[in-house]
Amino acid sequence: MDINIEEIQTLLDRAAEAREFSYSPYSDYMVGAALLARNGEIITGCNVENAAYGPSNCAERTAFFTAVGKGLRDLRAIAIAGGKRNGERDFAYPCGVCRQVMAEFCNPDSFYIIVGKSREDYRVHTLKELLPESFGAANLKM
Repeated sequence: MDINIEEIQTLLDRAAEAREFSYSPYSDYMVGAALLARNGEIITGCNVENAAYGPSNCAERTAFFTAVGKGLRDLRAIAIAGGKRNGERDFAYPCGVCRQVMAEFCNPDSFYIIVGKSREDYRVHTLKELLPESFGAANLKM
């Protein structure tokens, strides 16, 4: 695995911090994400809900779109911290749309998705494990 425990714990901490900025008045499900670029920079994001639901945005995509907007495309890992506002954190896995966004910018074999209840209780997966047989740019080549 191309990520060490110190990096994992730092990402989990930063995701938990980002979670505090969540705007989730409808679901009360707060999510924060911390995205690690190859250059060591960490980009965070939180979920932002909307009364019309469709315009809502997940924490993972918030972090990805911020990274891309900063010119960062060489991305190594993302940690996600989520759970109900007044409850214990869950293993908050990314939704299908977020996984597809990750596939656009990351190598599925070497990009890590870390979900954690805490810095000690976490799971690490590759994107390929969570999005097998994904559709990507290679599918559009003739």
